[in-house]
Amino acid sequence: MLALLFLIASCSKREMSSHEAEVAAAAPAMDEAADAAAAPAPAESQETSALQAPGVTAAQLASDVVVQTDPQRRFIRTAQADFQVKDVYRTALAIEDEVAKQGGFVVDNDIQSQVQRVQSRPLGNGKRLELAEYRLQGALTVRVPSERTQVFLRAIASQMEFLDRRHFTARDAQFDLLRQQLARQRAQDEQQELGDAVQGGGKLGDKADAIHARAEARTSRDEAVIAQKEFEDRVAFSTITLSLNQDVQVRRSERVDVDAVFRDNGPGFFRQLGDALAVGWRGGLQAVVALATLWPLWLVVLAMVIGWRRWRRKPAAR
Repeated sequence: MLALLFLIASCSKREMSSHEAEVAAAAPAMDEAADAAAAPAPAESQETSALQAPGVTAAQLASDVVVQTDPQRRFIRTAQADFQVKDVYRTALAIEDEVAKQGGFVVDNDIQSQVQRVQSRPLGNGKRLELAEYRLQGALTVRVPSERTQVFLRAIASQMEFLDRRHFTARDAQFDLLRQQLARQRAQDEQQELGDAVQGGGKLGDKADAIHARAEARTSRDEAVIAQKEFEDRVAFSTITLSLNQDVQVRRSERVDVDAVFRDNGPGFFRQLGDALAVGWRGGLQAVVALATLWPLWLVVLAMVIGWRRWRRKPAAR
């Protein structure tokens, strides 16, 4: 009996040791499977997922053109972007909100629908079904601080479905600024010289010419000041032009079938026949009246007919 119990215990120990060995052998394979699952996907699969991913990334609207700085230069920055959106109206409102958030302002907001095709068919009961194919397009022109241009473009990237085109420029306008400053200084010097000439005395005609020239100098000075302010504004705020395009949509509407309404509510056959006879009778009477107005012509024709008949009878009598 004791020998039997000892044999059963030794068999169970062997089974447990064999099970532990199988688990230990399977552990590396499980670890390799987990590592393979956690490892990054191959480049080909990443490329496929990137091609299928919708939307526009912020990196597509990034460029050193809109962020480069140089203490010796003054840049006038402009940007253009054409892109597809889901909803033109919502995107335009979101862009306006982002412009205000960045401290800029909206110059122009134009949204229009272009109807490309219209089809209609009668539905009965004086109704007509009309199907119109149209496309929504929007155009926005905004001004944002030059240093916030990159931030603004990255922020509106989430509103885009597909980027058709982008264009950035940064024109160095330091010499334009110098030209404006020199023109302003010339205008001030000319005004001062003309003022001295007026105060120096002389003939009345010369004074009048000097006063007129001084007025023109003031005008030139003011124009130079305005031009310089405009230039500084273009440097301080970049101009961004955005073109929004939405996919083609179809509008379904029921309209009144005017022709069918008039046809159904018009007069019957006998009524139309009676009206036609009445119109013909009135037309005949009008023709008779028109012919009666030509009575002198009928008299001439009658005289000619009578004369011709008498002329034919004379040879027969002879």
